[in-house]
Amino acid sequence: MPNVPARCPTLLIAAPASGQGKTTVTAALARLLTRRGWRVRVFKCGPDFLDPHWLALASGQPVDNLDLWLNGERDVAARLHAAASENDAILIEGVMGLFDGEPSAADLAMRWRIPVLAVVDASAMVGTVGALAYGLRHYRPRLPWAGVLANRVASDGHAAMVRAAVEAAPDGETAVGWLGALPRQAAFVLPERHLGLTVAAELPDALARLDAVADALAFTPLGLMDEAGWQRWVAEFASEPSANEPTPQFLYGRTVAVARDAAFAFIYPANVQMLRELGAEVVFFSPLADEPLPPCDAVWLPGGYPELHAAALAAATRTRETLAAHVGAGRPVWAECGGMLALCAGITLVDGVRMPLWGLLPGEVSMHSRLGALGPQAWRTPHGELRGHTFHYSTLQTALTAVAHTMPARAHGRTEAVYRHGSIQASYFHAWFASSPRATAALFGAEVGQ
Repeated sequence: MPNVPARCPTLLIAAPASGQGKTTVTAALARLLTRRGWRVRVFKCGPDFLDPHWLALASGQPVDNLDLWLNGERDVAARLHAAASENDAILIEGVMGLFDGEPSAADLAMRWRIPVLAVVDASAMVGTVGALAYGLRHYRPRLPWAGVLANRVASDGHAAMVRAAVEAAPDGETAVGWLGALPRQAAFVLPERHLGLTVAAELPDALARLDAVADALAFTPLGLMDEAGWQRWVAEFASEPSANEPTPQFLYGRTVAVARDAAFAFIYPANVQMLRELGAEVVFFSPLADEPLPPCDAVWLPGGYPELHAAALAAATRTRETLAAHVGAGRPVWAECGGMLALCAGITLVDGVRMPLWGLLPGEVSMHSRLGALGPQAWRTPHGELRGHTFHYSTLQTALTAVAHTMPARAHGRTEAVYRHGSIQASYFHAWFASSPRATAALFGAEVGQ
């Protein structure tokens, strides 16, 4: 079957640094276009669980992560090709600053010739916004470019001065491209806590917040652009034929139960998709609602915020008892980061208060106000290399001896331990299942061979 490239208007929304408003602008733009009847697919660069909640709310579609190291180029190409085949526009939110990380958001833009929209927080600047925009535009030769949007301007006059600075590029150049400004308003702020943005589903006014920003965006040059204008940002995506090869059905006939609620919200949609491609039936349950473990062959306890819900988790006796019975029967459990914490004997919060937890994994957890670890990781299992990342504000004290360690992808990174206790395997490591379907299937008890 011929590999026919798919074409679609596409923007990568980037910034000089974190905290400039990339998620707000990306979500608002997705909401604005979706309200017009466009089918919009949004992606997030790099490993991230929290921004995608807002982007999914805005677009009405699942949000996958794109990272040239985590996914691999073939996987990224396949996801972009599929999205371009089925949507009217693709939006990709960058990570950190445009050129930060290895690989960076700029690397992704360069690889597929995706135009970059730069969001710059102009709240404490005027002329320097022009310098930043010009630098972002020209720092890497031949970087595809769409323009710049100034965020958090104080007034119409401030916006006019920032626009003049952006358009006053050296040597008479005007290619930086002014796409408008958004005002600084409290209603436009997406609330944060440790690890990142508050999960959108926890805020009753989440959609109203996005609508408010979308309403403001509608009057900018970017928001006023029609379908013909968006055609200047068309990108072309080809998918390698090998990306369409079927996934071996290692988990066929098995049921994997996945914890999913406000305490266990760090779930890549692509991971659930991979479990299904492996042949598993995926069912969900809520420990916070004290739901019993559904009939299943294996359990996945993903990351999240058990520290915010420790009292409710400790009181979830039906969940704990059925999970204990599952472990007692020797059925596998994969617990990552927050999922691992929930299995421990207890957790000491930042204020020094200790809360009991499920006590199915020997160990005590301590929460800290400072970041404990962050970065991409690879776990070289006997069945293949699983890639993923680590991001946590806690430490684990346990008498268990690690059965393996992940390897950081960066020279400055630190390893993460992988523990085994009976049928439980646990780590701070968040896995990207598609990086090794065979290793993923083995995590959930499949016989996959070497």
